[in-house]
Amino acid sequence: MGMKILSGNSNRPLADAIAKYLNISLLKADIKRFNDEEVWVEVQENVRGEDVFIIQPTSYPANDTLMELLVSIDALRRASARRITAVLPYFGYARQDRKPGPRTPISAKLVANLVTKAGADRVLTMDLHAGQIQGFFDIPTDNLYAMPVLVRDLKEKFDDKPVTIVSPDVGGVVRARAYAKRIDAPIAIIDKRREAAGLSEVMHIVGDVKGTHCILVDDIVDTAGTICNAAKALAEAGALSVSAYVAHGVLSGPAVERITNSDMKLVITDSIQANEAVLNCPNISIVTVAPLLAEAINRINHETSVSSLFE
Repeated sequence: MGMKILSGNSNRPLADAIAKYLNISLLKADIKRFNDEEVWVEVQENVRGEDVFIIQPTSYPANDTLMELLVSIDALRRASARRITAVLPYFGYARQDRKPGPRTPISAKLVANLVTKAGADRVLTMDLHAGQIQGFFDIPTDNLYAMPVLVRDLKEKFDDKPVTIVSPDVGGVVRARAYAKRIDAPIAIIDKRREAAGLSEVMHIVGDVKGTHCILVDDIVDTAGTICNAAKALAEAGALSVSAYVAHGVLSGPAVERITNSDMKLVITDSIQANEAVLNCPNISIVTVAPLLAEAINRINHETSVSSLFE
């Protein structure tokens, strides 16, 4: 089946890198706004019978990028594409995956329904905030992991140095163990109490981190309050240095300022397009997941195993 790649406006550099890896050109399309900010999409090439992949992380501004994705899917469906895959390197609304209290939505399920109803045949995403979100979709869904890419960078920087993998909360222990297994390192856990949304207070550290280089691992860094508090606690506990390896750099509000003013080094992927503040921050570095996503796209197109990428 012929393959085409359409890029939304959310992360064009990542789409360009994926297309370059696959040695194909991006699909010609006009995605713009009317004066009242309505999304308008025109696909300018024939896609009849083609296998089309739309690359569109639904990051900030989340509602705009999501609407771009939905309208693009509809345009491709009406243009008779044989199969449409929504490639969401970052799946927005993933943190709203359950009811934290009465009379609250499960927005991740709502977004999954929207993507399906718009006409997507399958979804390709990366490091979902909660694995069970795959079950919110009634279409095939592949969830990739940035861990191999991040571990490669980690090994290059900390080869032959004493390292401890640290989970910033109890919920991330499984992720921390997976990283620790890959580099044969011990783990530690930050026990924290969240006082309010967006705020956290580090309580104590479970495990011995003194005299080691501490590596915090997480799926999302948003305002960076939790991770910076954790880094401070680790330094006070005797860590030689603190770094954080995170799949998705949302980095909203005071995040960049907090990281700039900390002694922590942050490594993120390019799943979300970095703004100028992020690019100019000396404590933040970015590794690309374009080859990983491109390889998964190629395997889906050729109907071969995606899971074997991580074996």
